[in-house]
Amino acid sequence: MAAPQRGDLSASERKILQLIATGDVQEAAQLLASKEVRVNCLDEYGMTPLMHAAYKGKADICRLLLQHGADVNCNQHEYGYTALMFAGLSGKTDITSMMLDAGAETEMVNSVGRTAAQMAAFVGQHDCVTVITNFFSRAKLEYYTKPQGLEKEPRLPPRLAGPLHKVIMTTNLNPVKIVLLVKEHPVLVDMTALEKCYQVMDMLCEQCVKQEDINEVLAMKMHYISCVLQKCLAFLHKQDDNLDALVKSLLKGRDSDGFPQYQEKFIRDCIRKFPYCEATLLQQLVRSIAPVEIGNEPTAFSVLNQAVTGQMAIVDADYCATCGERGAQKRCSLCKAVTYCSVTCQKLHWFTHKKMCRSLQEQDADLEKDAPKFKELKDDESNLVMETANFLQQLCLRAEEQVAAAGGCPAQLLAGPSTSAQGPSCTQD
Repeated sequence: MAAPQRGDLSASERKILQLIATGDVQEAAQLLASKEVRVNCLDEYGMTPLMHAAYKGKADICRLLLQHGADVNCNQHEYGYTALMFAGLSGKTDITSMMLDAGAETEMVNSVGRTAAQMAAFVGQHDCVTVITNFFSRAKLEYYTKPQGLEKEPRLPPRLAGPLHKVIMTTNLNPVKIVLLVKEHPVLVDMTALEKCYQVMDMLCEQCVKQEDINEVLAMKMHYISCVLQKCLAFLHKQDDNLDALVKSLLKGRDSDGFPQYQEKFIRDCIRKFPYCEATLLQQLVRSIAPVEIGNEPTAFSVLNQAVTGQMAIVDADYCATCGERGAQKRCSLCKAVTYCSVTCQKLHWFTHKKMCRSLQEQDADLEKDAPKFKELKDDESNLVMETANFLQQLCLRAEEQVAAAGGCPAQLLAGPSTSAQGPSCTQD
């Protein structure tokens, strides 16, 4: 079958491009089912329907096209763009993830040598950059679910692959978030399961460093997740069956300002234990964190998070005080000083936040107490105030008129009427 030519579109194929623009999934599905449309047809610019749908942010149509065999890595575009590049430019993280799950190559470059992540970064779509740079193929993880060589059993039981892959794919590296992800999957809350998982993470970390195209960022992420899983295992050994004690220890803030010291020390320890001392990334992290006293900025978490995910701390962004999830919208109803992504996170954090919350309330009360109070005026007093204000306004207007008539010199007016026959003049002090 001949490869599709640019601009060689049938009426039905032009129709489906119009349906993509309007988002009409139902009619698009009917056209694709009729076989009148080549799913990888090219318009005059070399764009496939999937590229159009990705760029326009039409997730449902992207899914439909992929189900009908759309080529996610087609790069016949005149400038070498792929569907993943268009997804990154659109700023739609769900579509970006969809392209990656469908097998999109992250290292393909366009005509000027930019990858999808670099293009997304160039236009400020940093959330999409994070999704792309943190992508890890499930197929690579499932390699360990099959016995290799002389092995009698796999390194990773197949039932653990899905839950562990979800942990690997998280773009929120807050240790509380990772522990909560573990808790979401009961099969992981088991000492044997956690031991196998962290051992596989260590192997993946080694693989990232020793492969021909070294990926220090991914290696650091694998190592860090391994450390969190090992911490979960240590708490399970202490009969903490549901990991609640670990969550509390990570959230507990010091009495003076609520800063989570244990969490900060834990993250610093994770970085320190990275086994490849010659790694450039490790040296950069150490230089950024070592001189900083615990409790000051930047925190170990913010430095690690920026290095691994590319997410920079944005001043006006609201992050969950419990799990660090971005875009938190629920605010503490008492102090209004902290935000949460859910009621569950608020409840988890309350045991430590209530100390600071009371302190903040007391500070607000003191400020309100010291603030100047304005007397509430009675009706007759209000009238008097209004009359006085009107009188002063008229006085100012008359003064401005006199200044204008005197040539714009207020100094002479303040000194009294001039007796000079030549008119008023300005004098220097």
